[in-house]
Amino acid sequence: MKRALVVVDMIEDFVHQDGALYCGPSMQRITPVIQHELARARGAGELVVYLTDNHLPDDAEFQVFPPHAIVGTKGAAIVPEVAPRAGEIVIPKRRYSGFFGTDLDITLRERDVGVIRLVGDCTNICVLYTAADARNLGYAVEVVAEGVTSFDEEAHRDALRELEKTLGAKIVHA
Repeated sequence: MKRALVVVDMIEDFVHQDGALYCGPSMQRITPVIQHELARARGAGELVVYLTDNHLPDDAEFQVFPPHAIVGTKGAAIVPEVAPRAGEIVIPKRRYSGFFGTDLDITLRERDVGVIRLVGDCTNICVLYTAADARNLGYAVEVVAEGVTSFDEEAHRDALRELEKTLGAKIVHA
């Protein structure tokens, strides 16, 4: 069974302090963990997939969160600290789950991937909903505990519990 590292929403608007929806100082804590996971996955010949929040200017999500990650803006770009290499896949998404309305499922199935390993942000939003859809589609899910975070520490902890206890995701350590 092949594996893929899925990097969730490591974009300018979330990672850097001047971003439209900065997720807090914990973003700097997870960045080296994600760099480590990228080196591990690349060294093992695993598929690397990046999911990027990517919204239209009038997106319905802006009723819940301030405008962010607008298509074509610097804020929607993957941060250089964890930039994709040639041949790695970048999948823009307009909703919380990386599977909803995207080619993620077919991309993984065409490459015989059965296990996805998640890193990125936010644990309680895009990581959680991507993991839920992955499980519903039959993928085994791993979440790197030190490689995910949220702007809300309590919600982050609750999401890790939900990922493990309800979704059956394996919480792993870098």
